[in-house]
Amino acid sequence: MKNIILLSFDVEEFDMPMDYGRPLSIIEQMAVGMSGLQAISPILSDKDIKATLFTTAHFAEYFPEQIKELSEKHEIASHTYYHSKFEAKDLQDSRSKLEELTGKSITGLRMPRMMPVSVDAVNDAGYFYDASIHPTWLPGRYNNLHLPKTSYFDNELLRIPASVSPGLRIPLFWLSFKNFPFEYYRKLAIKTLRNDGVLSLYFHPWEFVDISGYGLPRYTRSICGAELVERLQKLLKSLKKEGEFLTMHEYASSIVEKSTGRLHSINIPSPIEQ
Repeated sequence: MKNIILLSFDVEEFDMPMDYGRPLSIIEQMAVGMSGLQAISPILSDKDIKATLFTTAHFAEYFPEQIKELSEKHEIASHTYYHSKFEAKDLQDSRSKLEELTGKSITGLRMPRMMPVSVDAVNDAGYFYDASIHPTWLPGRYNNLHLPKTSYFDNELLRIPASVSPGLRIPLFWLSFKNFPFEYYRKLAIKTLRNDGVLSLYFHPWEFVDISGYGLPRYTRSICGAELVERLQKLLKSLKKEGEFLTMHEYASSIVEKSTGRLHSINIPSPIEQ
């Protein structure tokens, strides 16, 4: 079986400057997010690439036509309702709103900033899988070194972690991609893919526009805009030789089908009738 590459983007309002004391209107937050989506259109239109777009319902409400169009090729999944605030009912409400806007079942979840979430709450909201696990240690954020590095079931919920390297569990997330030397990151990603059989990478569309004027720490904007688009295209070209791009839902379905006894204990949602 081919190795699997899970490429995902957290499609959201650009609220990061507010974490550093810079007010930003919701209009500008949305505009930057949409500019990012437009910037990565060459990647999303690549015939060999499928991606999962974890989208806040708030963002989708601002750009319903664009999100619906993207859903024709890529998977739309939930990034809850708002990026800056959360309450339990947002799990169900965001899924319902995204289904309404796309006409398709929304089966996956990723919490903003990989926040912890109750498995029972995710199950109750009707999700098939959760991609909110980063099985590494990020000082000040979380310590998930005790969690599996690859997909696992947690109370009947399939959890798909973001990838970390073998051994030291070096995170391969967006900040590593910006700050590691490209060739080091590329080799680490390929090593992880070959070792685990799957590589789950995530980025944010707003990274792919010029965010140098928002007062963000240098490590968050060390490379951005067109330079970052080219960098990601270069990585994906290399990864195409190593495996196949699937959506999270496609991958999750294959995991369930191979798991003895799991196919009957988890209801795999089917697309809503168009």
